[in-house]
Amino acid sequence: MTEIREIRAGETGSAAEAMLLLRPRWRTAGAVVDLIDDRLRPAGYRLVGAFEESSDSAVSVLGFREVWSTAWGHYLYVDDVSTLETARGKGFADELLRWVIAEAERLGCEAVHLDSGVGSDRAAAHRLYMANRGATATSNRSTPASAMNA
Repeated sequence: MTEIREIRAGETGSAAEAMLLLRPRWRTAGAVVDLIDDRLRPAGYRLVGAFEESSDSAVSVLGFREVWSTAWGHYLYVDDVSTLETARGKGFADELLRWVIAEAERLGCEAVHLDSGVGSDRAAAHRLYMANRGATATSNRSTPASAMNA
């Protein structure tokens, strides 16, 4: 049985392995925990995870925040969705997206938005996002600030 639950400050280490697959730039579990608990949570970032029975570590995680903007009004923005390689294709990320869509409805949000990288390695992720029509997905490619003036 899978448990979907919010991961609170002090429990962030349970999300580190899955998060590092998506965000390897942070290199260590400790760096991920520090970033999320010390920098992101105070700005409104929240984290939810899928836990298999008898496991203290999440097999899939989703990080999001509540946002207001002139373009989209009141919405939840999904920053991160990541699933351990051994758990992919089992519906965990789908359950997390359904959870965040329900949370958006509970908060009175107009929408759920997420951005996803482009490339053939993102095809499965894009299928997942399109299946959850409650979320608006856009694909993008980012340019580092240092390259913008080059």
